[in-house]
Amino acid sequence: MAASPPGGSPINEKLLLVEDDPSVRRSASLLLERAGYGVTCAVDGREALDVFSRQRLDLILLDVMLPELDGFEVCRQIRRTSRVPIVMLTARTDTTDVVVGLELGADDYLTKPFEGPELTARVRAVLRRATGEPDSPMIRVRGLEIDAAGFRASQFGEPLDLTATEFRLLLQLARNAGQVLTRDGLLERVWGYDYLGDSRLVDMAVKRLRDKLGDDPRDPRHITTIRGVGYRFESE
Repeated sequence: MAASPPGGSPINEKLLLVEDDPSVRRSASLLLERAGYGVTCAVDGREALDVFSRQRLDLILLDVMLPELDGFEVCRQIRRTSRVPIVMLTARTDTTDVVVGLELGADDYLTKPFEGPELTARVRAVLRRATGEPDSPMIRVRGLEIDAAGFRASQFGEPLDLTATEFRLLLQLARNAGQVLTRDGLLERVWGYDYLGDSRLVDMAVKRLRDKLGDDPRDPRHITTIRGVGYRFESE
């Protein structure tokens, strides 16, 4: 189902909302349609994969607890072939779902219950990151080669298998090599928002990035933790 934004302008962004709770599904889809997005809904994991295979999508809002296939398995299967932005929806208050979802390649998460403005702001931020054009040329530092325009990176000539969020994080750190970037600053630059102040996103993404770079946080070659402040990417 879809709706036109105020003024009748065409909808460009197509969203898939995967949620088995009817009340959450109805309220969230209505909010997103009023914000000008085209929304298709799915009630379980198998239906979500079917819609994904048939439609061009700009973003997927994916509940973790789903019948048939859970959100983690749906995310895993989508990430085999696509980099479409995925925002996980979780009702859990601990970090377990967040960590697993981000490890599987999700770009962001939202904890239920959420307010309407928070939902639409998060969707706008993720879409803005996904469609933004990089404004930096090739970056070469300490054995890394980062192609901003081509959205790829390699280390000592070997391609790095990075999620979209991990790539943007690496790009921001490398662009500012030698400078300390605060967690709040990275939230704004990489995730596109700072009103939640959730530094867990930054810390978990840095951990995953370090793992893929083979960077030991106790003796870092690339990313140094500045305790209580943020992170610094080491220059030559």
